[in-house]
Amino acid sequence: MNTYTITLALFYCLTIYACQKKVVSKNTEAPLENNQTYFIGQGTEPFWKLEISDHLIILQTPEDSITMPHTPPIVAMDANVKHYQSTTSTDEYLIQLNQSTCSNEMSGLTSPYTVNIDYKKLSGSDFKSLKGCGSYITDYRLHDIWVLDVFNGKKITKTDFPNEFPTLEINSNSNTFLGFAGCNRMNGSIFYEKDLLKFQNIATTKMMCNPPNQEFGFLNALRSTIHYQIGNNQLILTNPGNDTLIFKKID
Repeated sequence: MNTYTITLALFYCLTIYACQKKVVSKNTEAPLENNQTYFIGQGTEPFWKLEISDHLIILQTPEDSITMPHTPPIVAMDANVKHYQSTTSTDEYLIQLNQSTCSNEMSGLTSPYTVNIDYKKLSGSDFKSLKGCGSYITDYRLHDIWVLDVFNGKKITKTDFPNEFPTLEINSNSNTFLGFAGCNRMNGSIFYEKDLLKFQNIATTKMMCNPPNQEFGFLNALRSTIHYQIGNNQLILTNPGNDTLIFKKID
């Protein structure tokens, strides 16, 4: 085999490889570009995967790959249960997310949500049912160290927190946090859903905090937080009592 033939063969192989890579990228990754996934569900027997993002709902099974437009969920009044229901030009589906501890039948790993899916092709007559587990993906932007800057509309001073200003170090991978409350060290867990954030199981050390230290009010506001916003290197926490905590990102 001469040099020209070998070179031509190598070029042909590389071209085929590049084309295959391009096709895989187009089929498996393109639908989620610029479209943040916030919930993932999975199940076995058969294996399936559900991705819910800001614009799309994607269901993949061994037999089907269904992409549907995102629809606002219907929320139950008496429990943390959400229903996504819609009909496209080819498919009909009903997805239920129920906050209930769920165990994967194969791995034994637990998730905080049970997922039930009923779907069918409009050309068919029978619904197919899937059941599995799922969880929300905590906003990666929370994963940082934050220092308190504003409390209830007032920029805090050394008078409010004579020792150090309160800080939060949030780990969005483990849904935990630790920090300083203004007088005592603290730690706990976070509960996250899309646009919803709660600080739970808050434990602190037991040092005496004398007035005018505002640690007590800060901790009460943190415990009752339910919403957050992130922008301009700020983390803004709010609650039904209109308490507002504004943190600055620590570089």
